[in-house]
Amino acid sequence: MAAAITVIGIDPGSQNTGWGVVQEVSGVLSLVECGVIRTGSAGGAVFSERLACIYRELSTVLARLNPQEAAVEQVFTAHNAATALKLGQARGVAVAACAAQGISISDYEPTLVKKTIVGTGRAEKEQVRYMVARLLQVKNPQWALDTSDALAIALCHLTLRRYAQWGKQK
Repeated sequence: MAAAITVIGIDPGSQNTGWGVVQEVSGVLSLVECGVIRTGSAGGAVFSERLACIYRELSTVLARLNPQEAAVEQVFTAHNAATALKLGQARGVAVAACAAQGISISDYEPTLVKKTIVGTGRAEKEQVRYMVARLLQVKNPQWALDTSDALAIALCHLTLRRYAQWGKQK
């Protein structure tokens, strides 16, 4: 029997950072836990405090659930430079939280995640949530779209990881 692998997927954002932990055993996927870190509205908190909140809360989740690997969404091209910079900083904090706990980290472009999970790189967030729920056998998911994106990132990682292992066996 194959060993279990537990992965956390992270969808970084300066206001909402989605996270989801998925376990795979012999090709069978199961949801461990998921959620969203809400740092407050854009004007409600100093930006550095929002980054600290992401780091603290994500570190707590990592320590409690102890995933072996992490998958983090890469920053996509934002509408303006300021937005891209903030997303990059939130992503950096998430990566630092994982690295501080010795977790290996993989990065994925949003279009690759969508193509892997839905079949098209231009899928809508609702399509991603639908497919994530089906893959994890969750009926009527009540999680936020940021959370389903994070779960999709974890599922993408597990899928591509499995393909890479199959390639090594040949």
